[in-house]
Amino acid sequence: MGRLDRLDIKQLRVFQALIREENASKAASQLGLTQQAVSEHLKKLRDVFDDRLFVRKTNGFVPTPFAQELSIKVDKLLIDFSALMATSRFSPEKAKGTFVISATDYAQQVVLPPLIAKLRLQAPKLKLIVRDFEIDTLHDLMEGGKVNLAIAFPDYIPQSYRVLKLFEEHHVCVTSPRSSISGKKPSLAEVAEYPTIIASPSRPNFKGSIDDWFSQFGLKRNVVISAPCFSIVPMYLETTDSIAFLPSRAIESLDVVTIPLDHSPDSFDVIAAWHPRYHDDPLQQWVVSLLEVE
Repeated sequence: MGRLDRLDIKQLRVFQALIREENASKAASQLGLTQQAVSEHLKKLRDVFDDRLFVRKTNGFVPTPFAQELSIKVDKLLIDFSALMATSRFSPEKAKGTFVISATDYAQQVVLPPLIAKLRLQAPKLKLIVRDFEIDTLHDLMEGGKVNLAIAFPDYIPQSYRVLKLFEEHHVCVTSPRSSISGKKPSLAEVAEYPTIIASPSRPNFKGSIDDWFSQFGLKRNVVISAPCFSIVPMYLETTDSIAFLPSRAIESLDVVTIPLDHSPDSFDVIAAWHPRYHDDPLQQWVVSLLEVE
């Protein structure tokens, strides 16, 4: 009997769950199987592919290099099988499973609320996980099927990914209404000298996204506080006599005032991105279609 004859779809689904969860117990729970059944399927998979596929670690498994390469082909196969068995067009109200979105702090405030509202209304059986955007691990997470969609900025996304531009955004200079600079119209040089708070969600440091723009004018900002997310910056502005540059759509409901500038920072794109291997997945295509009309 050939190796292909010893393989079935259920084994491939077990393999896919183990790749995603790296834990037999979690994979079993996701699939509605016993842990013993998962172990039996894994044993058959190892025999078919003549590879260990997963190596034990303290709290689960680590896929072998062969398993990581195989997972790309398995994902495509399962998507193709789903399309083959579909008797009608994709129906959101029947969609089940879990869809994982990795989003920046900004995207969680501005992009996700209307998207999640639509998903809950049109696909009530679909479960959602929103996780913080992790620039250093994004590719591994999406390659392993642990993240379905990323919403961020172009510089954060691998060039090989499929991308949808959502809109253009720009930074504005803001401060607390009670700060010493509120109500004034300072020069750009004075703005650069003023104590500044930045949001650095990807990597904690004092480098901000518009430092290069200031350098065009021969200026360097006086960054005194680096915060892990945009949402906390207004609270720091309230308790410190300082300024910040925040995306314009993120300040609409905040207790801050805008400081007028003679020059405006360059605009930037906000995008959605996904791994090419999931481009033909009906659920993926439908979620992306909801973003296209935002």
